[in-house]
Amino acid sequence: MIGSKGNYMFTSESVTEGHPDKVADRISDAVLDTLIDQDPGSKVACETLVTTGLVFVGGEITSSGNLDIAQVARDTVKDIGYSSSDMGFDYETCAVLSSLDKQSADISMGVNRKEPEEQGAGDQGMMFGFACKETESLMPAPIDYAHKLSRRLTYTRKKGILDFLRPDGKTQVAMEYENGKPIRIDNIVVSAQHDDEVSYEDIKEGIEKEVIYNTIPENLIDENLRVFINTTGRFVIGGPLGDCGMTGRKIIQDTYGGMGGHGGGAFSGKDPSKVDRSAAYMARYIAKNVVAADLAEQCEVQLAYVIGVADPVSVLVTSRGTGQVDDRTLTQAVREVFDLRPYYIIKNLDLKKPIFKESSCYGHFGRENPEFKWEQTDATEDLRTACKI
Repeated sequence: MIGSKGNYMFTSESVTEGHPDKVADRISDAVLDTLIDQDPGSKVACETLVTTGLVFVGGEITSSGNLDIAQVARDTVKDIGYSSSDMGFDYETCAVLSSLDKQSADISMGVNRKEPEEQGAGDQGMMFGFACKETESLMPAPIDYAHKLSRRLTYTRKKGILDFLRPDGKTQVAMEYENGKPIRIDNIVVSAQHDDEVSYEDIKEGIEKEVIYNTIPENLIDENLRVFINTTGRFVIGGPLGDCGMTGRKIIQDTYGGMGGHGGGAFSGKDPSKVDRSAAYMARYIAKNVVAADLAEQCEVQLAYVIGVADPVSVLVTSRGTGQVDDRTLTQAVREVFDLRPYYIIKNLDLKKPIFKESSCYGHFGRENPEFKWEQTDATEDLRTACKI
C-alpha cells in the first residue's frame, strides 16, 4: 500500500481465542506441542473441528510421543475459558472424538533424506512474508491494532475487569491512509460474547472504556471516529454452540490482514517440516529484516517449493517501489544471506520446540515473544552488506 496516492481506507479483522475457528486452531497446535515436546522429529498434520458439545480431531501423525487427545483438547478448551455449560460448550462435558493415521509413506519418502540438510519440502506451494514501517512491530497498522483490541478483550475477560464477557469475540479496524501512510482510524468494530443478564449500555460503556480507549493511541483517534459494538444488540450464543469451527479458516488474520500476499496454506497443527508453516515464518523473517535494515519502506517475499526438493524453485523479494535498491538486487542479497532449505529454516528459527500453541491466536507475526525467532532482526547488517550499502 505504501506509495499509493490519495486517501483511502484499508480494513483488517482479528478474532479472540474463543472464536470457534481459533478454538480449533489452538487444539491442533496443542496436539503438535505435546508431541514435539517429547519427540522433536514428530510429523504432525492435525485438523480439528468443534461444534455444539463436540471436539473432533483428525489427521496424520507419526511420532514416538504419547498423546492423550481427550486430555489435550479438554485442557485447551478450559484454558480458553469455556468452563460452564451455561455457555453451551465446556471442557468437562464436550465429547472428544479422533481419527488419526500415520503420515503418508509417499510424503515421508520426499521429506526424509540420508543427509539431513537435504531434507525435502513437505509439499508444493508458495508462501509469503511481509513487513512495513507502519508500526513498531513492522506490521500493517490495521491488523496490528485489530489484534491488540482482541488481546485486550480477552485480557479484560480473564482478569475480571469486564466480568460479563464470554470467550468469543471479533474486532475490526478501518485505517485511513494518505499517500500510503496511516493517518487515523476511521471506524472500529467490536463483537463480544456476553452473559445473558448484562445490559447493552453496560457492554458498550465497558468495551469503549476498557478495550478501545485503553488500546488505541490518541493520535489515531479524532472526533469523527465511528465505533460499532455488538450491533445486533445481543451476542449471548457464541463459540462452538453458535458456529462450527475448523482449523485453518482464519489464515488472513493469522498473517497480514489482507495487506500482504497469501499462498493459501494454513499454519496450525502442522509441524515445521511442512513449508506451509516454516517457509511462511522464514519469509516474514526475511521481510522484517529487509525493512529493519532500512533497505525498503515495505517488503514482500515469495518463496515456492516442490515436494521432496530442498531448494526453493523460486524466490522473489520486492519492495513495491520503496527500496534503496532494485528488486533484483534485493532478491540476490536474500539468496546470499539466507539458506532457504527446510533443514536450515527449521534450525535457524529453532522450530523443533513446543512453541506453536502460543502462536495460534492473535496473529503468527508481529509479537515479540522471545521464542518466535522469525520476529528477530539480527540479519540487517548482512543484508546491507550483500546489497553493498
